[in-house]
Amino acid sequence: MNIFVTGGAGYVGSHCVYGLCDGGHHVLVYDNLSVGHREAVDPRATLIVGDLADVDLLERTLAGGDFEAVMHFAASAEVAESVQRPLFYYRNNVANTLSLLEVMSKHGIKKLVFSSSCATYGMPPAVPITEDMPQTPINPYGRTKLAIEWLLRDSAAAWGLGATALRYFNAAGAAPDGRIGEDHDPESHLIPRVLKVALGQSDQIKIFGIDYPTADGSCVRDYVHVADLSNVHGIAIETQPVGQFRCYNVGTGQGVSVKELVEVAREVTGHEIPASPSPRREGDPPELYADPTFICTELGWQPEYTDIRRVLETAWQWHRTHPRGYSS
Repeated sequence: MNIFVTGGAGYVGSHCVYGLCDGGHHVLVYDNLSVGHREAVDPRATLIVGDLADVDLLERTLAGGDFEAVMHFAASAEVAESVQRPLFYYRNNVANTLSLLEVMSKHGIKKLVFSSSCATYGMPPAVPITEDMPQTPINPYGRTKLAIEWLLRDSAAAWGLGATALRYFNAAGAAPDGRIGEDHDPESHLIPRVLKVALGQSDQIKIFGIDYPTADGSCVRDYVHVADLSNVHGIAIETQPVGQFRCYNVGTGQGVSVKELVEVAREVTGHEIPASPSPRREGDPPELYADPTFICTELGWQPEYTDIRRVLETAWQWHRTHPRGYSS
């Protein structure tokens, strides 16, 4: 299958591109490299440096590629930044997706897998989170992801788009063979921030909130490995029916607290990793973890990396061999 991948030089996107190429698909990556990395792109794929806002380039690229499907990862994804720059987020995430869908419709490309988020649920009424729970996002980032899901639903009804929204929980880890991994600047994800302390690049890790109504007082999250995300994207694109919108939670179904994660990181790295309690961050739910029953049943997907130790081992392999990310 010829697949057009937006944001394929980013963290999750690059791992999925490797998975697609391993599966025999022909992949063109379209990425502006604002946060992605040229070095992360599978050499078997073709890279075009371009922005979805450049509709002329997007049009020429999709017109000349005989594409059968699209995977859409390109988006801004920092919650705090979205609160400060909501207009930028709506333009970059929603308006650019609208442009993508218009060009897809023009050229008869009717299969798409979208990188959505558990942020669309906001503060869920209970855990584990199921797909039928209310989607009431509490920040602009989550609202842009939900707005895109609406675009996909309406496009399925109006012009036969077949689309799957995969609502990730916390993407984590690195390629098991160590060839690619996580490299953000600035880094906001917990696991790389913890590992930077082990590398001596930070003095300590702050634990935001130790008085939550959880077993040890710290927040609980669901960490899904990027190799498992790569696998489920492949399944989704290969099984996508035309004219149907599908949505799935993608997680392990297991919650790991911040304190638990730090303790396992100490064991995996052999470093002390000092941690200090800090005030809660506004808007942080105490617990977020998925009920993945629906996707496991309907698509036959099963996460392989359900032990946080194995997730951390792959992340540590990447970070200790690439202490400065792709510039190492």
